[in-house]
Amino acid sequence: MMITLSQVQAFAFDLDGTLIDSIPDLAAAANAMRQFLGMSYLPAEQIQSYVGDGIGRLVHRALTDSKEAQAEQILWEKGFTFFMQYYSEHITDHTIIYPDVENGLALLRSAGYPLVVITNKTEFLAVRALKNLGLIDYFSLVIGGDTLAEKKPSALPLQHMADVLQITTEQIAMVGDSRNDILSARNAGSVAIGVSYGYETVADYQPDCVIEQLSKLYDVLHPSEVKH
Repeated sequence: MMITLSQVQAFAFDLDGTLIDSIPDLAAAANAMRQFLGMSYLPAEQIQSYVGDGIGRLVHRALTDSKEAQAEQILWEKGFTFFMQYYSEHITDHTIIYPDVENGLALLRSAGYPLVVITNKTEFLAVRALKNLGLIDYFSLVIGGDTLAEKKPSALPLQHMADVLQITTEQIAMVGDSRNDILSARNAGSVAIGVSYGYETVADYQPDCVIEQLSKLYDVLHPSEVKH
């Protein structure tokens, strides 16, 4: 692991479940949409299980209360339009930054590592959330689910990041809480780092390592500086 991490020159971070806990606002938007369409309330825990593949899929899942089913097109269009308007207006009403995230990002930036967000969230929503929460200035680039032709678990977002930074994908560590994050890293040949506090049990997907807080990334990269 130390040998692999010694090659890392830049970090990519998932957003929801890794940098921020956005479930309260996503659940509120999903339930507002369901109420608008005459449907009943869904528990936040249920909405959480539907997050990770972009807003379009979340709307399908929230409308059908199923991870795999798809809503009828007319219903989905009504729901999607409402969800996007409501969520964009309330995107950080109750969303919080996870503990130690700012400390970890600041440490990495101070050490000269470029930082990028790679999320399946729509790009303008990701940028708005990062701005509202005061995190945007940590990042050189934000790649959303609609920025490129493919999103996680595709390798394309990490390949695009490598092209922009003029490095190889093997020199990137992808940090996230979900299957999509680990698979994207695997598909790109990047280092896969899981966080233990997110929405999924990331250890199930066999990342290269799992950390409990973001500042541990700096400790792993600079072991000689860690005080025992």
